[in-house]
Amino acid sequence: MLWLDAHSDLHTPLASNSGNLNGTLLGYLTGRSYDFSRVETPVSQGNICIIGLRSVDAAERTALQKSAITYHDMRAIDEHAISRPLTTFLGKVRTVNGLRHVSLDVDFIDPMFAPGVGTTVPGGATLLEAHLAMEVICDSELLSALALVELNPFLNDRGATAQEMTDLAASALGRRVFDRPTLHR
Repeated sequence: MLWLDAHSDLHTPLASNSGNLNGTLLGYLTGRSYDFSRVETPVSQGNICIIGLRSVDAAERTALQKSAITYHDMRAIDEHAISRPLTTFLGKVRTVNGLRHVSLDVDFIDPMFAPGVGTTVPGGATLLEAHLAMEVICDSELLSALALVELNPFLNDRGATAQEMTDLAASALGRRVFDRPTLHR
């Protein structure tokens, strides 16, 4: 599972300071403690890679550091580019003959490019980095599912962020950035 997100979403409802359930999904999927529900077959932490982190509170940081989850914050992306951690993870998936679920959160992208999300965090991926990630994912031929998450239609000014997410999905499915026609005005 590849998690492209500004947040680790590794909270449990009782550990979350904000109480936002959208910050607990990965915690739930990995079988962390929930009073009201439990996943029958949790996702193995060793099969998860989070890329793009830049808003992780103390409880999540501790949980990540104690986990087998591979994670890369935006500093790592700035220092090594997005392709290095991505291709390393894809190589691991290929080695075990696996397929990959990708969760692309709008806040993975810097809000300057994709402001249509309620959990904006400055310093995210550029559109070029996001498209490169989607193209590398496509090239791997390992994509089994793609989730586009947390688009807020009330913050989606004239559909711009929705269009960016649509374009990113198209890149994950085979369209290339250089295939786009130039619009003349």
